[in-house]
Amino acid sequence: MRSLIAAALVVGILLLALLFYASGDSAMFSDSLPTLFFGGGVFGLALLALLGWRLWWLQKRIRRGVFGAKLTFKLLLMFGAVATLPGLVVYGASVFFLNRSIETWFDVRVDNALTSGVNLGQQALDDLLRELDRKAERMALSLADEGVGSIITSLSTLREQSAVQEMTLFDERGGVIAHVSGERGTLLPVLPDRSVLWQVRQQQPYSRIEEVAERGLIMRVIVPVYASALAGETRVLQLVQPVPARLARDAQAVQLAYQEYQQIAVARVGLKRIYGVALTLTLMLALLMTFVIAYLLSERLGAPLRTLARGTRAVAKGDFSQMPQLKSRDELGVLIQSFNRMTRQLSEAREQLARNHQQTEQAKAFLERVLANLSSGVIVLDDALQVRNLNAAAAQIRGVAAAALDAQPLAALGQPGEALHEFGTRVAARFAEHEGEWQEQVDYTGHGGSQSLLLRGTRLPPGVERGYVLVFDDVTKLINAERNAAWSEVARRLAHEIKNPLTPIQLSAERIARKLDGRLAPADAEFVARATQTIISQVGAMKSMVDAFAGYARMPRAKLEALDLNALVGEVLALYDARALGLRLNLEPGLPRIAGDSTLLRQVIHNLMQNAQDALASHPSPSVEVSTRLSNNAACLSVTDNGAGFPEHLMTRLFEPYATTKAKGTGLGLAIVKKIVEEHHGKIQIENLKTGGAVIRIALPVFAAGGEHR
Repeated sequence: MRSLIAAALVVGILLLALLFYASGDSAMFSDSLPTLFFGGGVFGLALLALLGWRLWWLQKRIRRGVFGAKLTFKLLLMFGAVATLPGLVVYGASVFFLNRSIETWFDVRVDNALTSGVNLGQQALDDLLRELDRKAERMALSLADEGVGSIITSLSTLREQSAVQEMTLFDERGGVIAHVSGERGTLLPVLPDRSVLWQVRQQQPYSRIEEVAERGLIMRVIVPVYASALAGETRVLQLVQPVPARLARDAQAVQLAYQEYQQIAVARVGLKRIYGVALTLTLMLALLMTFVIAYLLSERLGAPLRTLARGTRAVAKGDFSQMPQLKSRDELGVLIQSFNRMTRQLSEAREQLARNHQQTEQAKAFLERVLANLSSGVIVLDDALQVRNLNAAAAQIRGVAAAALDAQPLAALGQPGEALHEFGTRVAARFAEHEGEWQEQVDYTGHGGSQSLLLRGTRLPPGVERGYVLVFDDVTKLINAERNAAWSEVARRLAHEIKNPLTPIQLSAERIARKLDGRLAPADAEFVARATQTIISQVGAMKSMVDAFAGYARMPRAKLEALDLNALVGEVLALYDARALGLRLNLEPGLPRIAGDSTLLRQVIHNLMQNAQDALASHPSPSVEVSTRLSNNAACLSVTDNGAGFPEHLMTRLFEPYATTKAKGTGLGLAIVKKIVEEHHGKIQIENLKTGGAVIRIALPVFAAGGEHR
């Protein structure tokens, strides 16, 4: 758009320059003025259309509420008014003085003066021409009887005596007889037309003032030269004398001025109209170009304000990158520089705030990573004992999703009767009872078995937000390990202390039976035999119990190697009566090898089958299912029976020694099974089925090449 306006301005200035130049040259003025008027009118209409289009576009911007559009329109009106008013005043004055000036040109005195000047110049030229004519007649008489041999000498003499520049003598046919000249550049004569020569021979002398190319204004006189003899030929003498340069110049200037004056006098009314139209066209083009320039200036003055408004809107939206640039030293430039300085300071402040926030977030993320990798559960509470934050271990230890704890009051956790609800109410009560730090160990029983938690709570110190911090650890495995170690120590000592006197007791009973054999009455002998047999059988039972305790205490380390679990299960189950147990196998084909000890795992399978067999001893239709499958990169062995299941009160103590429902059992079977499974880095789980019976599931790691398990 700016290129188009600039091109229009250049064309307008060029058109005005051509119009001014044409008005200074009458010939060019008369020839090109209509074309210039037409071009100026077309260009004026084009400028008017361009200005109207930009005003329409500006009006659309005003209706759309574009910032700075109204200011641009006001500036355009002010610039236009400032340019129009002086222009109209100058135009009116110019038209008035133009008419008065044209009228003053045509004064009677001026006309008489020009006429007198023309007559005066013409009279001077006529006098010179008459003088040259008299000289030509005298020379013609002198040359009447001149011979051919002396003609050139005579011509030269006459030319010098008469002070004539050029003399030429022609014969009757127009041929040059002789030619003399006082100028070296005029060696060739100015030849007259044949009609002029014929006219002179008819006794009609020729005298004229002519303008010859390369010679200027000259006086030419041609007269006949008669011979004295009647039979002689008639010759023709031509005299050429240049008009004095100053006289010729003054005469031509006066003549030209007189002609132009007469032409202008004839076209006086038309001249007024032409100059009026030219002046009007000039004013129109000047005003239109002024309005166009005013529009450009308005746009240029409004551009910094629009840029500043755009930057302000960007800052309001939080974008500090769009800082306007204006290389100006005026007030607008200072304002924009101040705005840029303010924007830069705001940007730096926001960047500093962002860096501080990022550092805070990094510190928070670091703390969250630390809390997330802690094995201890951490719960942050507000002053109303509502959960504000917690780590993943807290939800994992409690066996619930994090959403069940986050933003929940402690007293409202879980449903009444659930372990989670009991946990929340207990912790809330402890915080209510203690102002400082407190610690407590609690035991819970749920579907996953018993759980022991070590709770530690404290109030946040002054200087930070008010609230509490609860840290708890699942010490179930630690307590179980301590309990297992204690049972192992007890079993080892019992085996050591009890087994030593059993053998002497048994030997003494057998010796008593042999000593008294045959020496007592039958009744006494029967009593002694019965008593000694009781001692021997009970000693044997005590030896079996002591061996079981010794085996529990001296559990050997597992020697892990790649083992086919399906093949091992098949070998062990071949020793049992499948029909009597209702045994069903569901072994997954292609089961990966496990990392296990075949001897210890045989003992595990035997113990599980013995438990199932004991549970189905009095069942009318016993059923035992042994299955294997792959789950989560572990081989799972399940033994399911349809017996009475395990008592609920023993579910949390099934893996402890002496936890048994059998009259003659020691309760060491499942404890040994669990110990063997833990040696294999596996997991064991017992569950009573709702349809009756129980299932024992064992998960063992799969053997990995380059390692024992994975």
